[in-house]
Amino acid sequence: MSIARAERLVNLVLCLLSTRQFLSADRIRAIVPGYNDAPNTEAFSRMFERDKTELRELGIPLETGRSTGFDAVDGYRIARRDYELGDIDLEPDEAAAVALASRLWDSPELTGAAHGAIIKLRAAGVDVDQSSPAIVEPKVRTAEPAFSPLLAAVQEGKAVTFSYRRPNPAELKIRTIEPWGVVSWRGRWYVVGHDRDRNAPRCFRVSRIVGDVELVGEAGAVHRPDNINLLDFVATTGSEPSPTATAKVWVAKGRAAGVRRRAKVLGSREVGCVSGDDVELELRFPESAASWLAGFGPDVLVLEPEVLRKSVYERLLEAAK
Repeated sequence: MSIARAERLVNLVLCLLSTRQFLSADRIRAIVPGYNDAPNTEAFSRMFERDKTELRELGIPLETGRSTGFDAVDGYRIARRDYELGDIDLEPDEAAAVALASRLWDSPELTGAAHGAIIKLRAAGVDVDQSSPAIVEPKVRTAEPAFSPLLAAVQEGKAVTFSYRRPNPAELKIRTIEPWGVVSWRGRWYVVGHDRDRNAPRCFRVSRIVGDVELVGEAGAVHRPDNINLLDFVATTGSEPSPTATAKVWVAKGRAAGVRRRAKVLGSREVGCVSGDDVELELRFPESAASWLAGFGPDVLVLEPEVLRKSVYERLLEAAK
């Protein structure tokens, strides 16, 4: 199944779960993100029929009916009482597997789509059941590019090498590790393994890995020790809060108000014939600052530290592809 179709099905389920009304096909087309891509009514009808069939094959109870006697056509909804699961008893190992799966499923992309679908429902005048618990909540970020290759390395039993950005002192170093697993702790992903450079077990925050992760060596060469609990290891060695970092950036005149609100102006000058100011920022979350600053595009130029400047440059190059 394509990503676009999967997102559309999630949006459709959220829409039909969040209303007590029966929604007509035309109203669903106007509300649910993804259906407005259909070039005409006939194409939408084929798309919608396929999606309804898919939901029913997945066991989702899709109801058909009319909210009032004045409705001209049938509509659709999902009854929460039929959709929700009853009490389930799991063994400890089964519960652990479900917990891991739920961590892998959580992502900001899905959360954004779900939130947008609910907003569109309310804006369209649909009676959203606000008393129901949140359907999708952001828990763990899985958008880091390094996540997938690290997980693949663990599954294949291969070593990896990558560039790792340390926050204090700000520097970039090449690390080679034998990964034992990738685990989440307090909303962040960590890879745990044997650090060949230090000849000792270490954990690394995935969001601080810069560039590509390269798999090295033969498959099956890496084995996880039986006597180590990865989550406990991260909790005791890798969960310290990130220190505050200072950065100096140039900001174009009259632009990037979000940066200016948090900055101290050091002086004014031109960069490439564009007037602006050199400012100083205190970054409480240095590991996520690169994405934030890159979002301002040419209106912001990072001067120092060098590792932050390179990180912003890499994100701009990636966005330009």
